[in-house]
Amino acid sequence: MLEAIAHQCGFNSGGGGRNNSYNFEEASPALSEYIRLSWMPKINQGFFLRAESFFHFASYLDQLAEEDPTFNYEGYGGRSLHEQSHGESFLSLFLNRFGDQSIYLLDEPEAALSPARQLAFLRVIHDLAKGGNAQFIIATHSPILLGYPGAQIYNFDASPIEQIDYEETEHYQITMGFLNRRERYLDELLRDDEEE
Repeated sequence: MLEAIAHQCGFNSGGGGRNNSYNFEEASPALSEYIRLSWMPKINQGFFLRAESFFHFASYLDQLAEEDPTFNYEGYGGRSLHEQSHGESFLSLFLNRFGDQSIYLLDEPEAALSPARQLAFLRVIHDLAKGGNAQFIIATHSPILLGYPGAQIYNFDASPIEQIDYEETEHYQITMGFLNRRERYLDELLRDDEEE
């Protein structure tokens, strides 16, 4: 779904915004031919983050820097994303590249973020969303990111797709169950078959 929305927004299928053009060997998603986006006011700015192809996006920026001496990584923390840790590079992107009046499509942004950095990212979302001009559509397994106040959460494992409450998400339930009964979870999980 995110890839289809990104395609309709004109974002690179490997990740990036409308002005990021680099080769990423992936066909345009078939679903994009069957959806039509509509929002008011029309927003053409934003970013599509794919955790799995972020390396390619960072390499594309390094190539731009090699080809253009005036390119200074201003929107990315002032230095190559490859020179930062995985988590630092994601946070640099969020803090420096994200702004008002944009749509952000994020596919598993927690992949590189520690729990503390996920909380910092929630603050970035809050600061941008409170103006009412930035929208975030996030595919995540993180119970921290799912906990954003007022988030609309859709369960794509259900048929049909349904909106659910935070406490109904599998990720919340498993995390809470583990934290509240860690020893019991581990005993059951790590029990040898011979003991059963």
